[in-house]
Amino acid sequence: QVQLVESGGGLVQPGGSLRLSCAASGRTFSSDAMGWFRQAPGKEREFVAAISWSGVSTYYADSVKGRFTISRVNAKNTVYLQMNSLKPADTAVYYCAARASRVAVTTLDGYDYWGQGTQVTVSS
Repeated sequence: QVQLVESGGGLVQPGGSLRLSCAASGRTFSSDAMGWFRQAPGKEREFVAAISWSGVSTYYADSVKGRFTISRVNAKNTVYLQMNSLKPADTAVYYCAARASRVAVTTLDGYDYWGQGTQVTVSS
């Protein structure tokens, strides 16, 4: 059974940092591109960041570029999202996703497996 389990969410003040983790199991994710998406209350799920199977290629939404960093450790079947300089607008449920392809994409329908999400709240 394929599982993606996110962790690391929580409450943080504006300007603070969080690091999200996504642990994958049930298949060999080292060959999969991975992505992070988020969904704020009343809004559609949106792309945040993506990384190719090797980690060489990364992609970011304009809204997080320069503040967020996606990375992966294939030996641990884990992908990370380091979030710095957080803003209230970053408040959302963050989802990890895996794509059965080595090439990363930025669209929701390009991903085959999804985690349950972790809440990130940025507030003073």
